[in-house]
Amino acid sequence: MENENIRIVLVGTQHPGNIGSAARAMKTMGLSALHLVAPERFPDPEAVALAAGADDLLAAAPVLPDLDAALAGCRLVVGTSARRRTVPLPELSPREAARQLVAAAAEGPVALLFGRERTGLENEELQRCHASVCIPTHPGFSSLNIAAAVQVLAYELRLAVLEAAGGGLPSGRPVPGPAPEAEPPATADELERFFGHLGQTLEEIDFHKGRAPEMVMARLRRLFLRAAMDSREVKILRGILSEAQRMARLARGPGA
Repeated sequence: MENENIRIVLVGTQHPGNIGSAARAMKTMGLSALHLVAPERFPDPEAVALAAGADDLLAAAPVLPDLDAALAGCRLVVGTSARRRTVPLPELSPREAARQLVAAAAEGPVALLFGRERTGLENEELQRCHASVCIPTHPGFSSLNIAAAVQVLAYELRLAVLEAAGGGLPSGRPVPGPAPEAEPPATADELERFFGHLGQTLEEIDFHKGRAPEMVMARLRRLFLRAAMDSREVKILRGILSEAQRMARLARGPGA
């Protein structure tokens, strides 16, 4: 497993010092793939100062306009959250999240998302994730700086990498490996194209009957993400959607 496959993605970071501190936290744990989505201030001297020797990670970090670019090619996406949200997601402990990320990274890129300092990840961003992870802080003082959160989860990733290299994980369970000759899992960008196609098809066949489609699409996202589809399965479903669109056009008749 190449550690470069584990992307630490900071979304909408407001304070450049947190970016530098996160880079330092990553480097101490052997991680190097930092991705920045729409940071408010970067590059910035404060980020370099607090990186404290990890400025090479800052120099190499792509600054991206949205999550689409950050998640391109990713086989597993886990979002950090400090509280329960209205988005229903499987909830992982830090250790289990690290275990799953390291196992999936053996086959391709994965991403661990961190949100804004004040508000965290938005619900729309969490919907892009296969699961969420919450650090079990003390309920009396649960506020955790973003760089500290990166350090905690980077440490768990380090443990998972070391244990995987030794043939086991902290729990003693073996690292799950890909099935022989398995079709590669669908990437985040393949899934987003599928969800866009699904939403368009539901509109064309008038599935919603004038009702707001947001709740239905949110539930369908959860269903298909739980299914852990591979690329071939996504292509099959998109073929079905295309055929449904064709039949809907025929039913409407010429000029409809």
